[in-house]
Amino acid sequence: MGDGLQIEILWQGAFGVLVLGYVLGSIPFGLLLTRFFGAGDLRAIGSGNIGATNVLRNGREALAAATLLLDMAKGAAAVLIAERIMPGTGMLGGMAAFLGHCYPVWLKFRGGKGVATLMGVVLAIHWPSGLVYAAVWLGVLAVLRISSLAGMTAAISAPVAAAFFGRTDAVLLFLALGLIVVWKHRDNIDRLLSGAEPRVGAKKTDG
Repeated sequence: MGDGLQIEILWQGAFGVLVLGYVLGSIPFGLLLTRFFGAGDLRAIGSGNIGATNVLRNGREALAAATLLLDMAKGAAAVLIAERIMPGTGMLGGMAAFLGHCYPVWLKFRGGKGVATLMGVVLAIHWPSGLVYAAVWLGVLAVLRISSLAGMTAAISAPVAAAFFGRTDAVLLFLALGLIVVWKHRDNIDRLLSGAEPRVGAKKTDG
């Protein structure tokens, strides 16, 4: 097999992983679940976000939990499937799934903020960093009860944890995706700075 053919096969495999990861990540579980169970169009509720926190805003705790788990699962699945198809492309598949969740073409690129999906990606790539992510997320949420702050803090903890554990190959990816999570929360940051960001359990929440 010539070098040119090998390179072509690698490019095709990488492209296939990207497409598969993006399609998997772009499945809007929050939107689908709320519609299926008669809770209306999630995009017309609260912030219009398709993530679990906005599902919770509709008073559907079970649907919010299911959305959270499914969004995590699709991120992890994209990594694991990519590795199975083409070893060494797990990070590529995870990145594509995350971008698919945040910018789904089916919803005119208006997707979720990526906190749960990124956690699934991090867990599948390096589970110790994923455990740190989960601990930071749950810890900040339990203490401060601010969903957006918990999500952003957890996302930024991932590259720090990866560096601490010596997974330098994952640091740059985790950092880039974590910064996108922060960017997607820019409206929340404005409210945090002004003291107007609501807490989980309040009459109005955001996420």
